[in-house]
Amino acid sequence: MKKLALHWKILIGMVLGIVFGLAMTYVDGGSKFVGDWIKPLGTIFVKLLKLIAVPLILASLIKGISDLKDISKFRNIGLRTIVIYVITTVFAITIGLTIVNIVKPGDGISEETITKLTETYANSGGVQAKIAEATKQKNSGPLQFVEDMVPENAVQALGNNKAMLQVIFFAIILGISMLLIGEEKAKPLKNFFDSLNEVVLKMVDLIMLSAPYAVFALLANVVVSSNDPDLLYALLKYSLTVVGGLLLMVIFYMIIVGFFVKKNPFWFLKQISPAQLLAFSTSSSAATLPVTMERVEEHVGVDKEVSSFVLPVGATINMDGTSLYQAVAAVFIAQALGFDLTFADQLTIILTALLASIGSAAVPGAGMVMLVIVLEAVGFPADKLAIGLALIFAVDRPLDMCRTVINVTGDATVSTLVAKSVGKLHDPKPKEWDDHYDEVKGN
Repeated sequence: MKKLALHWKILIGMVLGIVFGLAMTYVDGGSKFVGDWIKPLGTIFVKLLKLIAVPLILASLIKGISDLKDISKFRNIGLRTIVIYVITTVFAITIGLTIVNIVKPGDGISEETITKLTETYANSGGVQAKIAEATKQKNSGPLQFVEDMVPENAVQALGNNKAMLQVIFFAIILGISMLLIGEEKAKPLKNFFDSLNEVVLKMVDLIMLSAPYAVFALLANVVVSSNDPDLLYALLKYSLTVVGGLLLMVIFYMIIVGFFVKKNPFWFLKQISPAQLLAFSTSSSAATLPVTMERVEEHVGVDKEVSSFVLPVGATINMDGTSLYQAVAAVFIAQALGFDLTFADQLTIILTALLASIGSAAVPGAGMVMLVIVLEAVGFPADKLAIGLALIFAVDRPLDMCRTVINVTGDATVSTLVAKSVGKLHDPKPKEWDDHYDEVKGN
């Protein structure tokens, strides 16, 4: 009997999680039961993925660089990566602005709905925390994100999942230094990181065995903790506008894969689908990063020296889905609250959303912080910021799940494109968790 593919198992887990979550909303104490007994399974899974993220980035990036015989190749990879990421992000923001100006979802929001949303969310801790975080980011200097990239303590950086760029910086410096001391002297350290890389990838395979059960738990918890259905329905037009824009981005990626990479786009989406489904369930491209790297390397065929740089950098600075959402949300809020945006304001949104995405964290809710920065850049009244965020707070979590899928898909697409452009795309060589099990299981 043919074994069921992983993405189908995860999809079944997601559907069952949604159904179970809906059923629990009709049971007295159902929400508490899910919170106490189901949610922890999803939380543990996400923690396991975050546990191996830093070791995987460190080992794979150092291995990728130390395998290079020519440092100029790494410069080519880095330059192409940044340029393509900027182009895809600008394209995403432009799609967002175009679709929101055509659909005009903010024009359909009634005063009654605005009042109800404001009363429900404007003074909530979540909204106020986002405004405070955005103010902190806005008050930092123009080169703060560059300054933040350089760690003052390597061990401290390695112990912080939010310091991905610092880990990348340290790994690049270490990898280049290993190249410069010569192959013979670097060999013991290179062997260590080669071995560590293989071990961590095997840990990804083992952790993924529990993925279907984890996404069941994650989705069940999202459903039982969802907000007022009436408010969600009132924001349906806005939500569909965001999702429509995100679907256009998927088409854009498929065109890139088909025309430039010369691969079947549907085959590509199938190979990375477990990473996409996990991105949807966790709302975190950082937590999904180990799975994205494993899928792109083993199932798409991208060389490690490309994926180990492009994907971690992408998880930190390339937020196509989030940037598109910024554009739609900013214009939606302006439409709903009667704040006129000029053409120059919309150009400002493109630039600000691009810059904000570079310094944004790859964690749930980071898009809200970016949105505050974007709104302030176009002169949105400070006293209405909380009201503006309150308008979209009710549907932020489900939309965050959708836009994280696009973030991860964009990273995988760009890594494949860069690999193709530098001749580092080969035939896939998938590995299974039990490849060497027979050697150790005994009699």
